[in-house]
Amino acid sequence: MKILVINAGSSSLKYQLIDMDTEACIAKGNCEKIGLPNSFIGGSANGKKFADRPVPMKNHAEAFNVVNETLTTGETKVIDDISEITAVGHRIVQGGSLFNKSILIDDDVIAGIESIVDLAPLHNAAHLQGIRACREIFGKELPEVAVFDNAFHSTMPPEAYMFPLPYEYYEKYHVRRYGFHGTSHRFVSARCAELMGKPLESFKLITCHIGNGASITAIKDGKVIDTSMGLTPLDGFAMGTRCGAVDPSAILYLEKKLGATPDEMSNILNKKSGVLGISGVSSDDREVKAVANDPADPRQPRAKLARDMQWYEIRKVIGGYVAAMDGVDAIVFTGGLGENTEDMRRDVCTKMSYLGILFDDDANQVTRKGKEGEISAPGSKVRVFVIPTNEELLIARDTKAIVAALPKK
Repeated sequence: MKILVINAGSSSLKYQLIDMDTEACIAKGNCEKIGLPNSFIGGSANGKKFADRPVPMKNHAEAFNVVNETLTTGETKVIDDISEITAVGHRIVQGGSLFNKSILIDDDVIAGIESIVDLAPLHNAAHLQGIRACREIFGKELPEVAVFDNAFHSTMPPEAYMFPLPYEYYEKYHVRRYGFHGTSHRFVSARCAELMGKPLESFKLITCHIGNGASITAIKDGKVIDTSMGLTPLDGFAMGTRCGAVDPSAILYLEKKLGATPDEMSNILNKKSGVLGISGVSSDDREVKAVANDPADPRQPRAKLARDMQWYEIRKVIGGYVAAMDGVDAIVFTGGLGENTEDMRRDVCTKMSYLGILFDDDANQVTRKGKEGEISAPGSKVRVFVIPTNEELLIARDTKAIVAALPKK
């Protein structure tokens, strides 16, 4: 069984073709700048990268045609025909309160996703374009499955997901905490349970997905009880360009001082804040780290401050979730920074000595670039792991399970 995993953005279409017999990715790529004059595709096939090539793509349907051609012809060919694809799994960022699990896509599901577009206007609108383009190219007969990014967080209790705003806003406008990165948190939590040799339902776990976007999730007895992102992916702690949690009065104050519109403030909070806003260097931690470690660079103090602030906030969130769960048995780091930034992991773990973490810095130094491993030493009261995430594989697994359960024709 071969499953095509799709993550459609407003001007992009990321894909992976996964052979579910071996769970190996046989091709992946990204169609970028869809609808723009300089659109192109890049990626890899059978483990070999192919150079970016310019291809006109006016819309997502044309992008799917480009993917089809890439998968079936030339040096990037991995299948003879798209009929070899059994199903398509779509990443959907926001399922709201309507969807708490992965589901086979039909007209009612499409209408449901469309009804909550305003909860994630950029993401969900793009996902709908991807679904419709897929139907146009592959036809309605090919099963498509929606895997919702917030579904894993649907077990949160009301005291965690409600905001202390007038209750009518929750009733009328569905304003509440939803959480994101759910597919990543679900994947690494299940893998952590395997590594610990015990059911996920039997211990307390905190998973830290730290990338350019970042979130932390508390999992108790196999259920999410809290997560740092809220109504949107802006909440939580400092990220690459997002501010995370900020006193709302500061935002209102700046809005008046700047004479800014809500859209302009959203742009500041989402794209000009976080590590970029504090450091003045970049949203990329590698570039910020280089400046932070260079005493001769006049930007060093701000670069160091940006990293210190982010790490401090990560510790605060973890500490809050330890209190919420009355303890923790394991902590997982994942995501681009979580998997590769060893000095961040060292700082976070060694400055939470009250948890009884025995940190293995030798293991920490080598657990990078896709390597999975434990970075706590034997006898540590809390075990700490680095687990590379694989959201696409999780989407493919969900898709396979749903398709396998369909009535045979």
